[in-house]
Amino acid sequence: MSGLKIIATGRKIPQKCVTNDDLKQYVETSDEWIRSRTGIVTRHYASGEKTWQLAAGAAKSALEKGGVNAADISLCITATITGDYATPSVSCMVQRELGLPENIPVFDINAACSGFIYALSVADRMLEEGSWGLVIGCERLSKILDFTDRSTCVLFGDGAGAALVKKEVGGEFYFSLGASGNKEALYAGGINEEESFVHMNGAEVFRFATGAMEKGILEMQEKSRNSDVDMYVCHQANARIIAHVRKKLKIPQEKLYMNLQRYGNTSGASIPIALDELFEEGKIGKGKKIIAVGFGGGLTWGSCFMRL
Repeated sequence: MSGLKIIATGRKIPQKCVTNDDLKQYVETSDEWIRSRTGIVTRHYASGEKTWQLAAGAAKSALEKGGVNAADISLCITATITGDYATPSVSCMVQRELGLPENIPVFDINAACSGFIYALSVADRMLEEGSWGLVIGCERLSKILDFTDRSTCVLFGDGAGAALVKKEVGGEFYFSLGASGNKEALYAGGINEEESFVHMNGAEVFRFATGAMEKGILEMQEKSRNSDVDMYVCHQANARIIAHVRKKLKIPQEKLYMNLQRYGNTSGASIPIALDELFEEGKIGKGKKIIAVGFGGGLTWGSCFMRL
């Protein structure tokens, strides 16, 4: 039996840091209002950087940390809803920038904030034993925010995270994915729409998110037959959502990572950014067991268990 393993990670965060107080120049809000409802203190916005440049930066970092050459990569998948072009894909631009082989599949997927989990599951099915892949989550959400709508514009940030993965004999990787078509709860218009901004029904998304997280974590504990998990890595959307699930499932606080206070909601990038910080801080590493869970527009959800 073989399964996917994350060997190394990387991240690329735009330099421009936007505080809660900075947002007062656009919309009626305050630091206290944002912190108390979301837990977010700062977020980062791209200033001149393209989405593909953020993705390439994160992927390059993962390759360097893993000591793997670009020529050895057999697959590149990017999870994003904010690509720079209808075509080429972000992954194609990463291929060109990093010099990945031309005889490998490279493509993007759109599952919103669940995208990184979806991409990992696709990589697990596509990679052959012993082969390497890049799985990237990247967003430039600042370009689709309505800065007159304080219910959404305070939530999101830009950034990219990447994982260098390998299909290995004995690798433990389990996943579960799902979707329920629902435009009314959370959507952003496409390239043919007059308005491309993010729209969200906060109360409906909260109910959906807490249920999806609880179900995803319990399902992974059951599939892996292992509740002794070293770290739970959730999509970083809202501190209240994470706290609700932690208490409901009685997860120790030190096992449920949270960095949304620094980055806000970076959609498909939030889980790989968190993973990179965890590796960097020595909180996860070889042999550690993690459960990752995401939820987002679509509506979509996904969870996975992995022994690193």
